[in-house]
Amino acid sequence: MTPYKELSREQLQAMKADLEKQFEEVKAKGLNLDMSRGKPSKKQLELAMDMLEELKSTDKLKCETGIDCRNYGLLDGIPEARRLLGAMTEVSADQIVIFGNSSLNVMFDTVSRSMTHGVCGSTPWCKLDKVKFLCPSPGYDRHFKITEYFGIEMVTVPMTPAGPDMDMIEELVSSDPAIKGVWCVPKYSNPQGITYSEETVKRFARLKPAAEDFRIFWDNAYCIHHLYEEQDFLLEILEECEKAGNPDLAYKFISTSKVSFPGSGIAAVASSPRNLADFRKHMAIQTIGHDKINQLRHVRFFKDIEGMHEHMRKHAEILRPKFEAVENTLEKEIGGAGIGTWTTPKGGYFISFDSMEGCAKDIVAKAAEAGVKMTEAGATFPYGIDPYDSNIRIAPSFPTPEELQLATEIFVLSVKLVSIDKLLAE
Repeated sequence: MTPYKELSREQLQAMKADLEKQFEEVKAKGLNLDMSRGKPSKKQLELAMDMLEELKSTDKLKCETGIDCRNYGLLDGIPEARRLLGAMTEVSADQIVIFGNSSLNVMFDTVSRSMTHGVCGSTPWCKLDKVKFLCPSPGYDRHFKITEYFGIEMVTVPMTPAGPDMDMIEELVSSDPAIKGVWCVPKYSNPQGITYSEETVKRFARLKPAAEDFRIFWDNAYCIHHLYEEQDFLLEILEECEKAGNPDLAYKFISTSKVSFPGSGIAAVASSPRNLADFRKHMAIQTIGHDKINQLRHVRFFKDIEGMHEHMRKHAEILRPKFEAVENTLEKEIGGAGIGTWTTPKGGYFISFDSMEGCAKDIVAKAAEAGVKMTEAGATFPYGIDPYDSNIRIAPSFPTPEELQLATEIFVLSVKLVSIDKLLAE
């Protein structure tokens, strides 16, 4: 394909006329397609429906300790759930505490608690003149919303194919005591699908923060969300922190939200004994215990980590053709045109698309005009400000295959039109 930049103005104008005609035909259909969030499809949700049948009789409602899961008790979660989620995130059961149904909720609470009560006895962040967080970008918009909500200053750190720019992180963390944390999605990152390299993980574990209460917020959301048998490898962060003499450096968050049911899964935190003791101190005031019935039915349904992996292979069979359909359409329609690049992840829930500079907002608006809803341009950066106005997050999971194909074609049509307008204006 000839790069658009090499075409004459006459050729671009002729292309634009033809594309605008196609666009008006699409608009007239009054479509309503959604590629805005990484929601599992109905077909994926149905994979776990048998879980709801697991506890129908009262003789199945006791966990292995003998406690009736309908009643109070076991603040840390039932032992078998701690083992299951520990295996899911590659730690032992004694390194993990089970929470409610949302890891995002746990991350919000962790930041909130740090603001009001500090971290392991340190000064509460609300009493400090300034608190900062490092935000590898493009990144997860909901992470950034949490820190923005609490008035924490966010510092953008560029992503590389191996993970965040570690030279920048090491320099900032070691020199500025106001920096209290860093957001990380280390495996199949949101939105690029990048898995941090072994060297990146080791450098995180060896950080020498100027602040004693600095913590890595390691959101391992997609740890078992593989699309292919050939999987990305991620070094286990807590073990590396222990080896580096930094056992308290990281909080590791996980959940089964996109394994079983979003909003009705199990969330957990893995960390050092000191950090978990700090969590428990506050949990004991906050709750008498989380939903043990939900924990129990998850364990009975999956049984063990192999059951989880088998379940996720079924998810991959549904998701993989959708990712490939998007990637194939992008390659067929604009591969080599020089108006966009995109990632081809081996797992996770997103494809990251980078348009020509200054085009992302217009592309998303154009797609919306034709009935395709996408994540707001800029959302993958702190404060919603993409300095290049180029990154767009594509979420292939929720639409049906037919809807997804149509939505992708409309997206590509929008990319072409906005890109041509950009070139004609130069």
